[in-house]
Amino acid sequence: MPKPLSLSFDPIARADDSWRQRWGHVPSMPAITSIMRAQQILLAEVDAVVKPYGLTFARYEALVLLTFSKAGELPMSKIGERLMVHPTSVTNTVDRLVRSGLVAKRPNPQDGRGTLASITPKGREVVEAATKDLMDMDFGLGAYDAEECAEIFALLRPLRVAAGDFED
Repeated sequence: MPKPLSLSFDPIARADDSWRQRWGHVPSMPAITSIMRAQQILLAEVDAVVKPYGLTFARYEALVLLTFSKAGELPMSKIGERLMVHPTSVTNTVDRLVRSGLVAKRPNPQDGRGTLASITPKGREVVEAATKDLMDMDFGLGAYDAEECAEIFALLRPLRVAAGDFED
């Protein structure tokens, strides 16, 4: 995908100036706009890296989660809880991984109504290769050093706590 032409000005800073003239100073407006634009940039970059593996970043995250589990499998409900996504999204994600041969599903013997998702040997190979590629490109954050990445994490943590992602 070709990169769009660079503008000769920062459109978010320009929008902030216009916002100030119309509605007054609201520092959260350029902040949210910058965060949303950064999310678009990062998602496009990481999706481009995992696409050759037949993955999206969401599917990659599910594979990583399964890799981190002791037995290489988790209940579907636990996957949704850990990835903080709706059960329908988990089902769609896991079903795509099953069709790709990267994950297998089976009834959960400890919960008659539940389903376990298990990473396959092919899934382990794919997650290792994709992880190497993502690490090689610093997950799209190569413009920042380690200290700045830690600052970003720390700055966004209170937002995640306020949203109820976890207890501080």
